[in-house]
Amino acid sequence: MFQRWHDLLFAHWPIPAHVLRPLLPDRLQIEEFDGSAWIGIVPFRMTSVRLRFTPPVPGFAAFPELNVRTYVTDGDKSGVWFLSLDAGNPLAVAIARRWYHLPYFRARMACEANGEGIAYRSARVHRGAPSASLVGRYGPTGPVAEPAASGTFEHWLTERYCLYARDRREGVWRGEIDHAPWPLQPAEAELQVDGLTDGWGISLPPRAPVLHFSRRIDVRAWSLVRIR
Repeated sequence: MFQRWHDLLFAHWPIPAHVLRPLLPDRLQIEEFDGSAWIGIVPFRMTSVRLRFTPPVPGFAAFPELNVRTYVTDGDKSGVWFLSLDAGNPLAVAIARRWYHLPYFRARMACEANGEGIAYRSARVHRGAPSASLVGRYGPTGPVAEPAASGTFEHWLTERYCLYARDRREGVWRGEIDHAPWPLQPAEAELQVDGLTDGWGISLPPRAPVLHFSRRIDVRAWSLVRIR
């Protein structure tokens, strides 16, 4: 598939690895940086979502998304593990849950430009799912930096080119993605987070998150492959 991602905020907090360990398949290892695992909340919006070499389908190709994630590895293959993904498109949610084994939930969402910044709202409405919401404003505070160098915290957080998922029978899957290096900017944010991590017994620490912003990136994604 081809997707274009816009107006992303990366908000990250350190979390003890033992808190996350029960949430992952045994095959995957939690990755740590400077002695801590990390949990990220990432609001953004998608456009041009389509199968590659085909035109976008009206009503499906553009919608906001909000994901909660951590970072894992399978051997030496680093990737992303999603705790939840809220999306403002019911069809996209149904397809992602069925074909990609990802924990997507329907939500009422809005992502709107506010000068150089973004006003963002999300409220989960998925039947049977725990309530969760995010309301906030965020935006860049400086120019785009040079691509993050290997070994830096910014590179470790963002330059990951696969995702992992688990199906209902405990099978583990990997999906490859590809994009240019992230054009990251320093960021500021005011966020009201309610319930996004509570369902897993995770309390965000009482400290300001590490923030990064990216205006746009084009992404290619391949079908998932079962690895266990």
